Amino acid sequence: MSTVENNPVERRFELPIDDTHEVAAAYYRIDGDRIVLTHTIVPERFSGQGLGSKLAHGTFETIRASGRKAVLLCPFMAAYYARHPEYADIVATENSHD
Repeated sequence: MSTVENNPVERRFELPIDDTHEVAAAYYRIDGDRIVLTHTIVPERFSGQGLGSKLAHGTFETIRASGRKAVLLCPFMAAYYARHPEYADIVATENSHD
């Protein structure tokens, strides 16, 4: 399986799906020093295979490496964070600017 890559032109983090031309994607917008995660898509035929979790992990790690904070408007990313509190250092609330 591939690793998560930032695609700033499409404003999304992408996880290429092996042997296909498809990607799982976490869409975002930039708000100053924050990356606002808005929506996550995994192609339905790959649902239940852990791709969303791998995408979320790679997205959080990429944001951490960038030195930015994440704002979790996407319910999937918020649910992943609830199970992975080790990312508390990079998660900001929508209204805060920490």
